[in-house]
Amino acid sequence: MEPLLPCVSSSPLVDHHCHGVLGVDLDRDGFESNLTEASSVSPLGTSLFDSSLGLAVRRWCAPLLDLPSLAPAVEYLARRRSLGAAEVNRAFLSASGISTFLVDAGAWPEGFQAPSVFTGSRELSVLRLERLAEDVVPDGASGFPARAREALDSTTAVAAKSIAAYRVGLELDPARPSDREVVSAADEWLTSGSSRFADEVISRFLVWEALDRGLPVQFHVGYGDADLSLHKCDPLLLTDLLRATAPLGVPIMLLHNYPFHRHAGYLAQVFPHVFVDVGLATHSVAHQAGRVLGEALEIVPFGKFLFSTDAFALAELYYLGALFFRRALSDFLSTGLRRHAFGLSDAERIAHLIGWQNAHRAYRLE
Repeated sequence: MEPLLPCVSSSPLVDHHCHGVLGVDLDRDGFESNLTEASSVSPLGTSLFDSSLGLAVRRWCAPLLDLPSLAPAVEYLARRRSLGAAEVNRAFLSASGISTFLVDAGAWPEGFQAPSVFTGSRELSVLRLERLAEDVVPDGASGFPARAREALDSTTAVAAKSIAAYRVGLELDPARPSDREVVSAADEWLTSGSSRFADEVISRFLVWEALDRGLPVQFHVGYGDADLSLHKCDPLLLTDLLRATAPLGVPIMLLHNYPFHRHAGYLAQVFPHVFVDVGLATHSVAHQAGRVLGEALEIVPFGKFLFSTDAFALAELYYLGALFFRRALSDFLSTGLRRHAFGLSDAERIAHLIGWQNAHRAYRLE
């Protein structure tokens, strides 16, 4: 196996989109349920260990738990339980080499802990816009716009995140909604009796308000769980909104993007405020990450691409996300060097841009 380029292996990583880790021990069903975006283990007898990601756990994670490479799943899970969740989390998060975590706590089940607890790394928060709306709407529709603005004014988060892809799809009207429209939408929501909002008007109201305050806005794009309809998650559906928000000059971050990563790359090229990553696709495709990253980087300006894991619940996902990202980026740069497409100093600069500098610049982390 080709060794990593030093500029890639030694570069710090900023994980600009991730979640928490579970601090409790898991049985096999619990582990497999958290291995992907799937909501549960199949009742038909299949196993997620029989996937690229499942094989990657056995190949790359087992040695960190003092097991032989490709140890059987049953042995891996037994060893994991014997060590305990805290030790497992510490081992994988430390080995990931991630120096800064930007954490979306919008989904925080019981037993979750912040990744920085196990590494001492820097951690910053990302505000989930849907959670904000669900927190402030119970006090009534008439004051909803003002309360949402107050919450945004007081946040210490370095960015906001929208999961409109899950709730209403990404084909958002680019126009700013009026307060009257927002109040009407909030009133309909309250009348429905649902605690979970799914309203296009409120989604774009929150996006505009966050951008007005200079908060970069992350959008979930593409691959997710069964709650979304993938055909409504193509980033090209955001084109009108991206065109409308470009004059603000505030970054919009397109997360994950698979299988629309080429579409996202086009948007990052033509819109100055758009940044992209391939997020959880990196560890999901595992040993195939080099191909996916290469496709994602075909036309993206290198100053517009970031690293993220979207790791959720399992510390293995932080480790594998970083591992396969470094391997894929090193392969991409090594191929370019062999073909004399650029020089070593260019490769070093690109590695640092993508690994951490772009995140520092876009989120103003300095």
